[in-house]
Amino acid sequence: MMKRIATGALAVAATTAMALSLPSAAGATTTTATTTTATSSGYDFADSWGPVHARHGLAKAQGWIGVEWDDEQESNTVHVKGRLYDLDNRTYAKGGKCAYVKFQASDFDHHWSTVYTRKYCGFPGYRKFHFETDEVFSLRAKVCQVSPHGSYTTKCGQWSHLYTAETE
Repeated sequence: MMKRIATGALAVAATTAMALSLPSAAGATTTTATTTTATSSGYDFADSWGPVHARHGLAKAQGWIGVEWDDEQESNTVHVKGRLYDLDNRTYAKGGKCAYVKFQASDFDHHWSTVYTRKYCGFPGYRKFHFETDEVFSLRAKVCQVSPHGSYTTKCGQWSHLYTAETE
């Protein structure tokens, strides 16, 4: 009797694990949520982004992006909201650093420029941020670390592309 109960419980656990690992179900839910967010929020494009990490994972940022186009579809405004997390638990005396995020936007002539930066010192917390910028063809983000009293960034992760107009 005990053997049957254990076998049955094992079969239920295996079936549950298999169902949770199927990518098609998760993808369908995410797509529906994103589409609903975009249409119900009034934005022409809306999606979540991140997390974007610094090298070695000691800082991260994640958030949401929304894009509004004018009536002629010739110019846009990009709204970005997010949180910047300081994940470095070392003291500053022992080499601990603060979290730093940098956003660059490309205009329609494909020239990149920095449009927003934010620094946050405060393990284990985060700081919220929000900004908007106009005339954006592409937007990317990079997360780094920086000393508490300096401006020289270190341990930067890769650029993460958050939005491109041609994918819309």
